[in-house]
Amino acid sequence: MQTVKTLKARKRIALIAHDHKKAELIEWATYNKTVLSRHELYATGTTGKLIEEALDVSVRKLLSGPLGGDQQIGALVAEGALDVIIFFWDPMEALPHDPDIKALLRLGVVWNIPIANNRSTADFLLTSPLMHQDYEVILPDYKQYLGRKV
Repeated sequence: MQTVKTLKARKRIALIAHDHKKAELIEWATYNKTVLSRHELYATGTTGKLIEEALDVSVRKLLSGPLGGDQQIGALVAEGALDVIIFFWDPMEALPHDPDIKALLRLGVVWNIPIANNRSTADFLLTSPLMHQDYEVILPDYKQYLGRKV
């Protein structure tokens, strides 16, 4: 039996960017202001403040990534409280919170939610007709995993 979760037409979107990618995310978000303003926005630390100022929309701001913001986003994903992650990460710079980032991306895959890690993917995601309507996500069945003998 499959478990299905409905992502509503008004999505709950997490916006995250590493320091060297913040300007690119803000530029992208500004270009997509009309679409993004239809959704509920979440962001880590400074990124949230910058997006809120650039778009003049409300953003639920969490902690900075290195201070636990990535883990807060991950927790929201695990709780089913986020629908989409847009995370412009810097592949050229090792960061002290890389394990947190890997955990966040892993949770996005575990719970089968859309993730964009660069501008092109974010463009495809935001312009998909599925982004603007209810969408049924098939959740993986973890009963066997949860019932395993440890």
